[in-house]
Amino acid sequence: MDDTLDKTTLATISLLEARLLRIEHILYGPSPPRSKSAAESASTSLADLERRFAVLIRRYRVYAEILKIYKAYPSLFQPPPADSAPPTELSAEALRATVLSYAASFPSTASALTAITSDTPVPDPKLSAELASLVPRMKGVEATQLAQEADIAELRARSERVMRAWYEGTVLRYGDVMAGVEGRFEKLEMAVRRTEKLRELEKSAI
Repeated sequence: MDDTLDKTTLATISLLEARLLRIEHILYGPSPPRSKSAAESASTSLADLERRFAVLIRRYRVYAEILKIYKAYPSLFQPPPADSAPPTELSAEALRATVLSYAASFPSTASALTAITSDTPVPDPKLSAELASLVPRMKGVEATQLAQEADIAELRARSERVMRAWYEGTVLRYGDVMAGVEGRFEKLEMAVRRTEKLRELEKSAI
């Protein structure tokens, strides 16, 4: 079950990103492919999509207005029922003339819609519902990751303190000891040389 939900999550995020990339391509033109780490979490991917979508809405107010209309009147974006009757204020001849006036654009529109649906298929609503039910779990995973990152940072800081203490208490102290020993050897060498010189002077005097 967990494997199926994970696949559903990744598939839905991939479809959302594909749709957003299509919109960005239309508005901004072609862009280089985005590199994605294999270890990137689902919550990180969702946060990146939300950030990019928010930037798009800020730059193009028309999308923000469409979202406001959708939130206020969601029924406007729902397809009418199949058995709905045509508007009664138009006669059959007027409706026929209206339809025929757009008949030439039907093939190109159908081809474009087919291409869009084949490139970015609409996910199954059941899978989307399962993904929505995973949001609390993903937030919990994100909180766990943040806690682990904090623990790692604390361990790194403690390791640095231990290494600094070892370096200052062992390596530097050993260096001081060696410096003292070298100083004693130098003094002893100087004393030996003075003694040898004195002996040479005594021999030459004799």
